[in-house]
Amino acid sequence: MKLEQMYEGKAKKVFATDNPDECIVSYKDDATAFNGLKKGTIRGKGEINNRLTNYFMKKLEEEAGVPTHFIEELSPTDTLVKKVRIVPLEVIVRNVIAGSLSKRLGAPEGTELKCPVLEFCYKDDELGDPMVNDYHILAMGWTDKETLEKIKEYAFKVNDYLKNFFSKIGIDLIDFKLEFGITSGGELVLADEISPDTCRFWDSKTKEKLDKDRFRRDLGDVEGAYQEIIKRVFSHE
Repeated sequence: MKLEQMYEGKAKKVFATDNPDECIVSYKDDATAFNGLKKGTIRGKGEINNRLTNYFMKKLEEEAGVPTHFIEELSPTDTLVKKVRIVPLEVIVRNVIAGSLSKRLGAPEGTELKCPVLEFCYKDDELGDPMVNDYHILAMGWTDKETLEKIKEYAFKVNDYLKNFFSKIGIDLIDFKLEFGITSGGELVLADEISPDTCRFWDSKTKEKLDKDRFRRDLGDVEGAYQEIIKRVFSHE
């Protein structure tokens, strides 16, 4: 049963349940960019992101050995998950240069990287989610060394699985953001979501953007891009 609202973020609300170790995540159609400076709505986004996230969470558990917070999909926009203490890090994996990395390195978008790049950002909107490294993370006590190494291991497993999956349906996985949390039992699990909100997807042939960059950059047909992703994912089954 959905009880009081515990938290509301840019794309989701989180509600308590009668089980203190579980909560309900409710996906919204709200869209934001640039740490909330740009706001809008993407029609149907909540349902698409909920369905895609749950699909990939199950696949990653079963086929890649990555534990997740997923328990059960309750409705088109609501999912029961394990309650976690979020590790305050955005974990970013990059396969191709795009977005902020293009600006930082002065390399054009679409440049292939010789190997995946793993980045960490400290989750704090007021600070602009600054990039940090292992030394910052350990010095600030945001997590311990063993957990950080496990996060890295899981992040690369997620990348290997998703990159292979999307290549089969004509989509390049450019980069993506993950978040991890600790359950009440002390287990590190993948949390948050896997969707066009958190991943950059490009059509393998045309290089058309099929993700939230269409909203960020005013490219138009944002809803169509999200619909194209879910259509290809489930037509693959």
